[in-house]
Amino acid sequence: MIARIVGKLLEVDGTTALIAPGDGALVYEVSLPAYLAEPVRAGVGTVKTFITLHYLEGQGQGASFTPRLIGFETVDERDFFEVFTTVKGIGPRKALRALAEPPGAIAAAISRKDVAGLVKLPEIGKRMAETIIAELTGKVERFMTAFDDARGVPASAAPRIPPAVEDAVSTLVALGETRADAQRLVMRVVDRAAREGWPPRSAAELVESAVQMRG
Repeated sequence: MIARIVGKLLEVDGTTALIAPGDGALVYEVSLPAYLAEPVRAGVGTVKTFITLHYLEGQGQGASFTPRLIGFETVDERDFFEVFTTVKGIGPRKALRALAEPPGAIAAAISRKDVAGLVKLPEIGKRMAETIIAELTGKVERFMTAFDDARGVPASAAPRIPPAVEDAVSTLVALGETRADAQRLVMRVVDRAAREGWPPRSAAELVESAVQMRG
């Protein structure tokens, strides 16, 4: 069982990463959940640690098996993946494509029985969303506290939320958004503002931009 791998991140192609431990004589192919591919791609050329899940993928109706590695940034991410794949009809490959949102956001959607929210995920139709909720309700709540719902990063690593951001989230909730959706909208505004160099100065500006983005 390969539980962790540390090495130089050589490339990320789609949702597949190549990582070379040690002197680089050996290169491992690591599959990534969809939500993780872009953040990991930013670290190409640096030393990277993946918490891994090692499994055997059946080929030819189980006539042969191919070893696969799936990479995560934290043990909590790996734990959520393992819980998610206990749902009937969701194997590792389907889960990798379906997890386009971070674990905290998906756990929150399951907890509030948000079928519409789950249907937005790739590979997940209405019937599958209902199955996920039926099978995982009561089993994923701990992941809501392990992750920040808006961004899916480990709670211990999440930066302190500025007052303007918290006020903007509260305002959006008062306007009818769920807290998770309000957080997601505000953080999208903050991220875009940081990239484009126009930092919002107040909660009101954050709310106005979030409403425009939602619209």
